[in-house]
Amino acid sequence: MSSARRVLIVRHGETDHNAGGVWQGQLDTPLSELGVEQARAAGRAIAAYRPSRVLASDLSRAAVTAQHVADAADAPLTLDPRWREIHVGQWQGLHTSEVREGYAELLAEMDRSDVRRGVDGETLAEVGRRAGESLREVLDGLGADECVVVVAHGVSSRAAVADLLGIDQHLATRALATMGNCHWVELSESRTGWQIRRWNVSA
Repeated sequence: MSSARRVLIVRHGETDHNAGGVWQGQLDTPLSELGVEQARAAGRAIAAYRPSRVLASDLSRAAVTAQHVADAADAPLTLDPRWREIHVGQWQGLHTSEVREGYAELLAEMDRSDVRRGVDGETLAEVGRRAGESLREVLDGLGADECVVVVAHGVSSRAAVADLLGIDQHLATRALATMGNCHWVELSESRTGWQIRRWNVSA
């Protein structure tokens, strides 16, 4: 691996809700059997980066994925609730078909602007601010040639990166594909600042 300062932001392994098309938000859902296998494979691959530590959302699907990564890399793990997934309000626990049927107007508005998910949930900007704050703390604390791994969620990962790089959150949802389960983004430091080196990488 290259020796630049870098951060890997990893999406958690699959859950049954992921596989079944159910909106999770901040519901604390466990990994599926496949999700555990994905986490183990990701851990083996990420260990090659020799991360000094692992940070994760405190929701169990991210925390358990992170534990597999930390074990494989022999690195300490800490949890930070700022990396939790976006809160999707009334949509949490609903199937995608139920959301489409009951909230068609709000879904259409989401295609045009950054509105609250599920009526009383969060906006992308709010997620970006909280996860972005944690990400900046990680970057500020990096030593020379150090790599840190963050394990989070599809939306919170993308929102944090967009916040860091000054990308409009609504634009980011269209320009940056949601990472697959146990896929990751690699951020590396260049002469002019932090940049996306790789996006949606998997084991």
